[in-house]
Amino acid sequence: MCGIIGILGRGPVAWPLIDGLKRLEYRGYDSAGIAVLDNGAIRRRRAEGKIDRLRDLVAARPVDGASGIGHTRWATHGAANETNAHPHATGRVAVVHNGIVENFLALRGELEAEGCTFVTETDTEAVAQLITRNLERGMDPVSATDAALTRLEGAFALAILFAGEPDLMIGARRGSPLAFGPGEGEMFLGSDALALAPFTDRIAFLEEGDRAVFSRSGAEVRDADGHAVERPVRRNRLAGAMIGKGNYRHYMQKEIHEQPTVIGDTLRALFNPLTRSVALPELGIDLASVSRVTATACGTAHYAGLVGKYWLESLARLPVDLDIASELRYREPPLEPGGMALQISQSGETIDTLEALRYARRQGLHAVSIVNVAESAIARESDAVIHTLAGPEIGVASTKAFTTQLVVLAALAIAAALARGAIDGSEAGRLTEALLEVPSRTADILEQDDGIEALAHRIAGARDVLYIGRGTSYAIALEGALKLKELSYIHAAGHAAGELKHGPIALIDEEVPVVAVAPSDRLFDKTASNIRQVAARGARVILLSDAAGIRAVGDHAEAAVEMPAVDPFVAPILYAVPVQLLAYHTAVLKGTDVDQPRNLAKAVTVE
Repeated sequence: MCGIIGILGRGPVAWPLIDGLKRLEYRGYDSAGIAVLDNGAIRRRRAEGKIDRLRDLVAARPVDGASGIGHTRWATHGAANETNAHPHATGRVAVVHNGIVENFLALRGELEAEGCTFVTETDTEAVAQLITRNLERGMDPVSATDAALTRLEGAFALAILFAGEPDLMIGARRGSPLAFGPGEGEMFLGSDALALAPFTDRIAFLEEGDRAVFSRSGAEVRDADGHAVERPVRRNRLAGAMIGKGNYRHYMQKEIHEQPTVIGDTLRALFNPLTRSVALPELGIDLASVSRVTATACGTAHYAGLVGKYWLESLARLPVDLDIASELRYREPPLEPGGMALQISQSGETIDTLEALRYARRQGLHAVSIVNVAESAIARESDAVIHTLAGPEIGVASTKAFTTQLVVLAALAIAAALARGAIDGSEAGRLTEALLEVPSRTADILEQDDGIEALAHRIAGARDVLYIGRGTSYAIALEGALKLKELSYIHAAGHAAGELKHGPIALIDEEVPVVAVAPSDRLFDKTASNIRQVAARGARVILLSDAAGIRAVGDHAEAAVEMPAVDPFVAPILYAVPVQLLAYHTAVLKGTDVDQPRNLAKAVTVE
């Protein structure tokens, strides 16, 4: 998880920048840096490791200036060293960046052909080089940035500083949050409102596609269409934890909308952008020789595991036994020594999953865990850990943790399939490219929030709701049903669409909404047949599909949400988003406690 801070101050900003970065530590990082305009020139201080090392470096080699930007970075590939740490800079531009520039290799190749020299392996350097090239062509800083932004593909938040421009900072966001706050003759910018809380009690948020030109006297914001807009600045006297909601009504809503960012952060940690290949952390086990995986999880994480089971078995031809952790630990099945145990947990403290891990290790399995909290018990007791970089998830109903778990499992499946010879490098590259598009496609889906909110009125009064799907969409149907019942207290059930005739179809009548998760994949025709069956019996079908799917079966649906046309491999990650939004808006309509549903806790640490 990366963090951004920017200050146009009245006095030296180096130490305030470092203090702002300290407030972003919770997001996770392994290097940090600042860039300050010192007599108009860009001066950087960057350090591997914790912010205390950066603090020591600045104390030993001070930088003076009233304008600066800072960044905490989680290394995406290679060593976490000073070279790859942000800010990235040329002689004329300094940039800090959250997210993924999906087309950076093409931009880099173009710029290198024009004589630019790159010194890092990061995608961010391409942004700095592109803006610099525009400046060299005679553009002013704002025009140079605007021209560069039109070339970028993907999700990002940017803060940009220019040599010789002490009263100018530019910020831009697409799929990654960015907040700003005016002070008395000062301006502050941050990826997280909590980072700004010590500096100003006034806060505003850039919206999707915004570009803002900041000076000490104010902000000029233009929207995605280039129109001048005002983003409301509000005075906020709430506690720091409440500031973290930003402009959102609930933490869950905020966390749903953070998904383009955190999916991008997680992807950056799992892929080498130069080779466009999977780069998992060291697992301590040869995936080519693993005979069987024993996977355990609870709740939403279990449904992530179900998607992972489909991926690992179909793509990597690796058998997976998936268990609810509370069942495995007491069933005490025989486990094959030398196999791999895979635990999935947001908190890393779920007691049943922890005990299942301990059982598996006693049986001689190598334990690999997927967790969101680096210092958790499950992380400490595992042989290897793959982190989901979702950041703190405060809403009890898991959203961004779930989609980042899916991202990790997808990367693991690609790596395992390649290691086992089940796919070749070309196919691995194709799947990787599909995965790298997910942050921007997630942002596209979030733009349909208003339409999905309207659909919530169709199910808020229901007593029962069914969710159906096939293959990996079956797991999303289960997850959608769980979200709806835990938030709105409406009874909901997820079913494999092919099982309808074996019982669930008896529930169908004109009072029962059916949410059909139906991407255009190899199973679509089968799912379409099931949709026609329930529609013939009066069900009120809400169809989640792409344009082709809606053309094929949309006339049997009461309503539809048009999803992006994507590779079926990544569909479950994206189709998780509308079922989250549908559950959220239904709960709001019913007036339930969205962030803390009754009887539920964020981390289940007791049986």
